[in-house]
Amino acid sequence: MTAPVTDPQTPFRERDGVRLEIDGELAVVTLCQPERRNAQSPALWRALAAIGRELPGTVRVVLLRGEGISFSAGLDRAMFTPEGIPGEPSFLDLAAAGDRELDAAIAGYQEAFTWWRRADLITVAAVRGHAVGAGFQLALGCDLRVVADDVRFSMKETSLGLVPDLGGTKPLTELVGYARALEICATGRWVGAEEAIATGLANLAVPAADLDAAARDLAAALLAAPRNAVIETKALLQGAAGRSYDEQRSAERAAQARRLRDLAGIGD
Repeated sequence: MTAPVTDPQTPFRERDGVRLEIDGELAVVTLCQPERRNAQSPALWRALAAIGRELPGTVRVVLLRGEGISFSAGLDRAMFTPEGIPGEPSFLDLAAAGDRELDAAIAGYQEAFTWWRRADLITVAAVRGHAVGAGFQLALGCDLRVVADDVRFSMKETSLGLVPDLGGTKPLTELVGYARALEICATGRWVGAEEAIATGLANLAVPAADLDAAARDLAAALLAAPRNAVIETKALLQGAAGRSYDEQRSAERAAQARRLRDLAGIGD
């Protein structure tokens, strides 16, 4: 269901527990089922994936937040029952599926978590309260994380006999290192704001009452730099781990040449 647009400058829509608001170059994506602690379902994932596909090209920064006292408490508990969620495959259905069908189903779920690192966007997760399992992985999908001092991250999948399969294992390992990532996932323990800052999992921690304002301040700072310079810089940093030092210097030279010629109005 799409809510009516009251201001043509701020397109707005809400469906399946997700609200999208666009204000110029900033898009705000809100998980908006606070009464359920923003529990996640395949319908919510389809709504998130659709937002990624349909964002206007003018959007430069996406802010992801959760309404209420928790960012997201993870999977809808109904997914763990034999009946599952009406209209969706249950875990038993998925387990009984053929290899290709099962792989395609999980890949479809992952789409909601993967577009946040696109080269043309900077994405910021504003996280308070619980960010569990799928909620943790959704926050990890973003480029940056601002957290409230009451944040509690946990990767519960292994404790349930599963694995984190929504794109969270790579960014978690990149942020905190292999040994700590393994320990966090294998134990399912809680990670608070202080540890998140100390390990690089979060960029900034603030009192819960200041979270939205701090996230918007960061978004404004990200929008202050010229778009193409930010895109080139993000690409350099994303590719750095896979390049040697000399390869990275070469990539820097090529990126700077493009920037200089663009600023000078000189085409290829």
